[in-house]
Amino acid sequence: MFFSPRRWGASSDYERVPEGPGAQKCNPEKSASFFSRMTYSWFSRIIVLGYKKPLEREDLFELNESDSSYVVCPIFEKQWRKEVLRNQERQKVKASFHKEAHARKPSLVYALWNTFKFVLIQVALFKVFADILSFTSPLIMKQMIIFFEHRPDFGWSGYGYALALFVVVFLQTLILQQYQRFNMLTSAKIKTAVIGLIYKKALLLSNVSRKRFSTGEVINLMSADAQQLMDLTANLNLLWSAPFQILMAVSLLWQELGPAVLAGVAVLVFVIPINALVATRVKKLKKSQTKNKDKQIKLLNEILHGIKILKLYAWEPSYKKKIIEIREQELEVQKLSGYLAVFSMLTLTCIPFLVSLATFGIYFLLDEGNILTATKVFTSMSLFNILRLPLFDLPMVISAVVQTRISLDRLEDFLNTEELHPQNIETNYVGDHAIGFTNASFSWDKTGIPVLENLNIKIPEGALVAVVGQVGSGKSSVLSAILGEMEKLTGVVQRKGSVAYVAQQAWIQNCILQENVLFGSIMQKQFYERVLEACALLPDLEQLPNGDQTEIGERGVNISGGQKHRVSLARAVYSGADIYLLDDPFAAVDVHIGKQLFEKVIGPSGILKNKTRILVTHNLTLLPQMDLIVVMETGRVAHMGTYQELLSKTRNLTNLLQAFSEQEKAHALKRVSVINSRLKDQILEQNDRPSLDQGKQFSMKKEKIPIGGVKFSVILKYLQAFGWLWVWLSLAAYLGQNLVGIGQNLWLSAWVKEAKHMSEFTEWEQIRSNKLNIYGLLGLMQGLFVCSGAYILTRGSLAASRTLHTQLLDNVLHLPLRFFETNPIGQIISRFTKDMFIIDIRFHYYLRTWVNCTLDVIGTVLVIAGALPLFILGVIPLVFLYFTIQRYYVASSRQIRRLAGASRSPIISHFSETLSGVSTIRAFGHEQRFIQQNREVVNENLVCFYNNVISNRWLSVRLEFLGNLMVFFAALLAVLAANSIESAIVGLSISYALNITQSLNFWVRKACEIETNAVSIERVCEYENMDKEAPWIMSKRPPSQWPDKGIVEFINYQARYRDDLGLALQDITFQTHGEEKIGIVGRTGAGKSTLSNCLFRIVERSGGKIIIDGIDISTIGLHDLRGKLNIIPQDPVLFSGTLQMNLDPLDKYSDSELWEVLELCHLKEFVQSLPKKLLHEISEGGENLSVGQRQLVCLARALLRKTKILILDEATASIDFETDNLVQTTIRKEFSDCTILTIAHRLHSIIDSDRVLVLDSGRITEFETPQNLICQKGLFFQMLTEAGITQDSVTK
Repeated sequence: MFFSPRRWGASSDYERVPEGPGAQKCNPEKSASFFSRMTYSWFSRIIVLGYKKPLEREDLFELNESDSSYVVCPIFEKQWRKEVLRNQERQKVKASFHKEAHARKPSLVYALWNTFKFVLIQVALFKVFADILSFTSPLIMKQMIIFFEHRPDFGWSGYGYALALFVVVFLQTLILQQYQRFNMLTSAKIKTAVIGLIYKKALLLSNVSRKRFSTGEVINLMSADAQQLMDLTANLNLLWSAPFQILMAVSLLWQELGPAVLAGVAVLVFVIPINALVATRVKKLKKSQTKNKDKQIKLLNEILHGIKILKLYAWEPSYKKKIIEIREQELEVQKLSGYLAVFSMLTLTCIPFLVSLATFGIYFLLDEGNILTATKVFTSMSLFNILRLPLFDLPMVISAVVQTRISLDRLEDFLNTEELHPQNIETNYVGDHAIGFTNASFSWDKTGIPVLENLNIKIPEGALVAVVGQVGSGKSSVLSAILGEMEKLTGVVQRKGSVAYVAQQAWIQNCILQENVLFGSIMQKQFYERVLEACALLPDLEQLPNGDQTEIGERGVNISGGQKHRVSLARAVYSGADIYLLDDPFAAVDVHIGKQLFEKVIGPSGILKNKTRILVTHNLTLLPQMDLIVVMETGRVAHMGTYQELLSKTRNLTNLLQAFSEQEKAHALKRVSVINSRLKDQILEQNDRPSLDQGKQFSMKKEKIPIGGVKFSVILKYLQAFGWLWVWLSLAAYLGQNLVGIGQNLWLSAWVKEAKHMSEFTEWEQIRSNKLNIYGLLGLMQGLFVCSGAYILTRGSLAASRTLHTQLLDNVLHLPLRFFETNPIGQIISRFTKDMFIIDIRFHYYLRTWVNCTLDVIGTVLVIAGALPLFILGVIPLVFLYFTIQRYYVASSRQIRRLAGASRSPIISHFSETLSGVSTIRAFGHEQRFIQQNREVVNENLVCFYNNVISNRWLSVRLEFLGNLMVFFAALLAVLAANSIESAIVGLSISYALNITQSLNFWVRKACEIETNAVSIERVCEYENMDKEAPWIMSKRPPSQWPDKGIVEFINYQARYRDDLGLALQDITFQTHGEEKIGIVGRTGAGKSTLSNCLFRIVERSGGKIIIDGIDISTIGLHDLRGKLNIIPQDPVLFSGTLQMNLDPLDKYSDSELWEVLELCHLKEFVQSLPKKLLHEISEGGENLSVGQRQLVCLARALLRKTKILILDEATASIDFETDNLVQTTIRKEFSDCTILTIAHRLHSIIDSDRVLVLDSGRITEFETPQNLICQKGLFFQMLTEAGITQDSVTK
């Protein structure tokens, strides 16, 4: 009985199964005491562990259940569905009142608010309390200064003020850190929820929507736009908190300075609209930058997927130029943003100064008797310092809101785009037929031209159906219509039962081979082995290093094309579905393998004999065994019936079969029904021998997570790219800025001391005016230093960004093909996106902040120590504790951030993999399982983020507590010296001490930020030290006409893919004649493709040499070699862009030459029928062309760059026999004066070669004319016999 794993396997509801014992590390937060939770002491064990050893994923605490993606995503999706339904109701109401509907989209913001409103309110309450406490400190300081001014006999109140100051700042620390904890985690949960919704939507997109949103654009939505939303949420409370703080500060200033404070308010009112204009400009720049990033990611994604084609055709410089052009547009926008940042920096630094200058100036003008006392000055200055942050934050958060609005628009546009309509097909059909079409017409777009018209097909249950026709006739489209992937225009489509789908281009997951076959179903060992045997995979498992536990790379890069198709077929067979849709599964497999697959799997006696099977095929010899044949012609069913019915009634099929028959005659194809049993045994014995072609025997590399500190050489590399001139100039600018800032405060302090005696001077008004002028001059100097520093930083950071990006791109393009086959593309793209973003935007900011904080801290300690020398005694142990805490924290935090960085790549890789295989996932009905997998990889990143947030809070509580002790110590020393210290000095010392808490905290945090973000520089520079390909151009260059004869000579040639693997080619020695046609054959793993890779130096030699027309190819540059060879590869890779660009990316040829090659490839008529003809837009991966058409476009490329040597790597595997015949004729005619090396599965395509090279286990076993090889009855004869070709038919 046919076993169906679906009965036992994954249903639509997938349970989360924790992985590994370490994954269950319990989170102690909930069971911790109140004090432990407030101070984050429960996290200390991770900090201590991280100091002792590099942290690993298993060491981290798991999320609280309510914070995990498994809980967050379903709740948000439910709210989004409610919002969609509410929006539909609103539109209906508007329509009922005959109002013009503005087609308002469902709001992502409303859905997010309804999901997270309670926790957002909780976060806001924490912020309110923290803000109120921040204004309590200046008021206590005011009372202390009053205490010193009056010098009372009883000093106990002074101690009370010192203690009160300590308690207030400590409470503020605890509440602020709780705010930060909930705020950061809520923002991360919002990002997680949005990513989950994007992923789910990507699985539901219609084909029209998939064309609108490329893979790169969808990935950008998930990474950049979701990140933008997260960043805004983290700062969202500043929208109300900043005005609240400004209002509080102004009201308290009014109490100190009266109406004079209105002058300061006027300055604010004047500056805020300017900041609004800056925000508007930033919005435009952000929009432009987002488009540039989309273009770059899209192009990079295509380049990395098609890297083999770029290398074979030597197109790297052309595509490098395209990337750099986009990058220069990005940097231009970044430069403008940097100049706007100069203004922002000026605002941050100078507004408090301008406000204080205007306020003090008006204060003097209002009443000549007004004098500045220590109480007024230092209370006011403390309030002005508090005012600085909200004044800077408010325009920044307004700008962030504007930028996020763009991201929200993009996200809402994507989330509201068209989905596949369930009504495209009826899946709950319970009638007599498995599949039924009734007057059905289909298009890829509802408004487009019908691709399939008036289909009337009834397929009985258990039938074996063939769909045949020429390239572009609509065969694959019929399968897409059955899957519901096409838009139904008219008619009815019905399908009964579950479906399994084998795509024409096999989709393979980046996981072990066994998981690729099981595809979510449970393991049933006996049936599993039966499936592997039927799909001819058992011999392959013996070759793979770990059998069915071998990890398959992205897109199946470490297995052959034939193996991919057989794994894809095994996956379908194992699923136990009711209906099997098989899109030309024999195209990429050897003839004898194809025969076995039909007999043991698909055919009347195969494992699927009782299932409904729809087979798209070009192999017309299979038609007599079909229950039903559907002949497609230009999107219509030309004929339908059994083989005998069509043969007797239909002239067209007869003509088709006659054409095939003539092809058989021409190429001597005659089917053999009985093969000698002894010969069969020999063939099986050959199959069972392990292959020496170990080039594909590797596993994908996991992302390497560095351990230990970042080397200073990494920082040095950034500074070198920054430019040493800019480095020294920026240091000078920031030193000047801080010295002038200290000078301002000291000048103010001296002024206050003299204010008491001002009335004694006859010209005291003039003196006061001079002091105000000098104070203003110092502020102006500080503004100039700030502007200079920001400008220098912008110029230097642009230089660093340009240099590091160019080096990264250059290094990636020079890496050998083996690197791309063993490293997930997500890892490479992550370096161009996330890591370059950190280098572009964040790293120089952290560096600048750290330098500023360092100078701030040094200045603060010196100022306080100058006023209170004993302060040094208290600072020394506190500094020791600071560095101790920092050392523990940095060791853990650095590694947690590295783990977080490594956990991002799997999200991108899984997303990219899903988008490329979405049709297969939908066909199998496994959307929910993949959604669960997405939640798992996102949750892993969230765990790292959570631990990172808590580690930051752990640090902040401790550092701020030490800072609070410094404040207490400064206040206590001042009280102890009450009788010998001026109130002005007390005010200066305590106001500086209040600032040092934040400065020291920032200093340690930014030092860690620099180290952890320097990992991005480390990752970007990582490829620099890897083994590269040989230079593209070398000093020795071949003549311009080389090769002119086409003589290829291998001399004792040996090659291996890696040093730790055996030889893939051994002692290969042969020579071709000029213009000779050589066929290269051999079983899977014999070394055929390795031979062609060696010609292009994709694989370098281990011994021997290859000589082409007298030149050893190892002595010339790769581009001089590859540019003079020609290849039509096995995989037809196209890039998004115009058809013209795909044919001629270097823009070398005229339109007339392009039309000429299209005619030779039998594509001219098709291209002329397109509205834009040569400018027809090819979608990503060429998905709007059939696989056969893509292969013909690749042929056209080869015809354009006609060279003396042509390699055909199974170039016609994806086209029908009739078109294959025409193509072979074209190749023979157009390349008649060339040397042609043909690697083919279809032996008929090389049977008329001048000579045939037979490879086995990496060695040449035979090299003779086809006739002589047949007479020798060796391996070639065995392969011919197995394929059904006899000696008799060859000689005809």
